[in-house]
Amino acid sequence: MTTVLDSWALMAFFRGEPAAEDVERLLHQAETEGDGLLLTAVNWGEIYYCYCRTESKEAAEDISLRIAEMPIRIMPISDDLVLVRQAAWFKARNRISYADCFAAALAKLTAGILVTGDKEFRPLEKELKIHWLAS
Repeated sequence: MTTVLDSWALMAFFRGEPAAEDVERLLHQAETEGDGLLLTAVNWGEIYYCYCRTESKEAAEDISLRIAEMPIRIMPISDDLVLVRQAAWFKARNRISYADCFAAALAKLTAGILVTGDKEFRPLEKELKIHWLAS
């Protein structure tokens, strides 16, 4: 099954929060089984700007290099805008950040499972498969 990471999951991993062990397990599993994890370019950007804002541009660059070494495929925004339309639909109907809507949209469009600990996704539990991480 396709596994989509929300930025919350990777940030918890990098910060050594309680969910880090679960994310590490998923990363290891993806590496050994060859099933890559997915992350939208928007969520990658969210991680990058958070590190720029809270630490430094250098820290953000370091994190981006670490992500590049992981079994994670960054999903771009394609010209057909299918992902954007689904994200916009989620945003129009729910009180969820726009970046989070992209992770949710990718999970929905791939019929995958969304990995997160962000409670903002609760309204989408009936529409998505969600693997809840400890927060």
